[in-house]
Amino acid sequence: MEGCLTLVLLSSIITPTTSDVETVRLVGGNSPCSGRVEVHRNGQWGRVCGDDWDMTDASVVCRELGCGEAVEALGGAHFGQGSGLIWMDNVACSGSESTLKNCRSSGSSVNYCGHHEDARVRCSGERSRLVAGSHLCSGRVEMYFGGRWGSVCDAAFDLQDAEVVCRELDCGAPAQVLGAAAFGKGDAQIGSKEIQCRGDESHIRRCPSSNSHKINCTHENDVGLICSEHENYSDSLYLRLVDGPDICSGRVERQFLSTWGTVCNACWDMRAASVLCRQLNCGIAVSVVGSDWFGEGRGEIWADVFDCDGNERKLSECSVSSWSRAECSHRRDVGVICSSESILLLVGSGGVCAGRLEVFHSGSWGTVCDNSWDIKDAHVVCRQLQCGVSLSNQQVPAWFGPGSGPIWLDEVECKGNETSLWSCSSPGWGKHDCQHEKDVGVVCSGKQ
Repeated sequence: MEGCLTLVLLSSIITPTTSDVETVRLVGGNSPCSGRVEVHRNGQWGRVCGDDWDMTDASVVCRELGCGEAVEALGGAHFGQGSGLIWMDNVACSGSESTLKNCRSSGSSVNYCGHHEDARVRCSGERSRLVAGSHLCSGRVEMYFGGRWGSVCDAAFDLQDAEVVCRELDCGAPAQVLGAAAFGKGDAQIGSKEIQCRGDESHIRRCPSSNSHKINCTHENDVGLICSEHENYSDSLYLRLVDGPDICSGRVERQFLSTWGTVCNACWDMRAASVLCRQLNCGIAVSVVGSDWFGEGRGEIWADVFDCDGNERKLSECSVSSWSRAECSHRRDVGVICSSESILLLVGSGGVCAGRLEVFHSGSWGTVCDNSWDIKDAHVVCRQLQCGVSLSNQQVPAWFGPGSGPIWLDEVECKGNETSLWSCSSPGWGKHDCQHEKDVGVVCSGKQ
């Protein structure tokens, strides 16, 4: 997968304040929440001396970094010796400070401290959290930056970002990313911050970040996340196929929290389609198609990619993988055709209501011969496809071009009031005296 997915923290501030600039960090540890303490001053990073360093001082650092509670606070260069100036010595925090720079210290004027005495901290590790959900692994996404918790904008939060959050919280893989404040609106104020995750980082702190004002969001856009360890996720994934000729073919739509949305075709494959057809009791997958087959949907576009083996019973049993940063719009809505029964479609015109008549039967697509074909037969096809009425029964042979494969039907005789072409009389499947130069074409009035 290529590219970096981006998440943007909500901002109610036009210009970043000094509190948005990182002034303390932990380096040299085995996680973003443990290491040697360094502070930023006068444009450069410097050390903190371990003289008088204790758990009260460490608790302020852990709180400022959003790393939970202090677990250990010791002098001595356990995480390696730093370099540069000593910016703080004899630190004496009360424990209530929001940032280390507010604690009393002898400052940088006293530098009787060797690098082997650098202060170090080990925190419990919290950097992100999910709130207002029914489970520790579901809820509104909040990140800790600049000494405060803040919501995350749904405009640029994707699966690679979600993978890091779920992994950091020990909640498995991402199962569902929800926009539009699905878990309620946050109330924190925080400066803009872009985090560019690859998806393989162990903590959100490991992702590169930069200040940004590219996206204007409000708490109406707070993003929510459900990770795979959420106990009720497998029962919350509802899917359907719409705008097809029957319930077993159409545009893929999925629902969560009463909202139906379409699915982007990025990385959607036949294995995922096979699982979907099985889940819907629609046999096996015949084809994965684009929006030109069943039209463009409206509303939410789900960007999840299901990495299925193909033998799962339902999509919720498939793992979720990262997806390429392809622009998704309703022009890329995916459709699926399942094999539960014989299916017909009109192809070759760029639309779904006009084209060469093709029928799926016995595992293969085939055409229909125009021997005895008339406007009544065409009306039945348009009705079955929910495409109105027939405007024209194309008399020119193979008007939309000759097909290939078997010729499934010939000498079709409809009364005109049937709901399905399969209710009309014919000699039977595959019985014909015809060539593809006589393949039937139909033009309907349009979607009803």
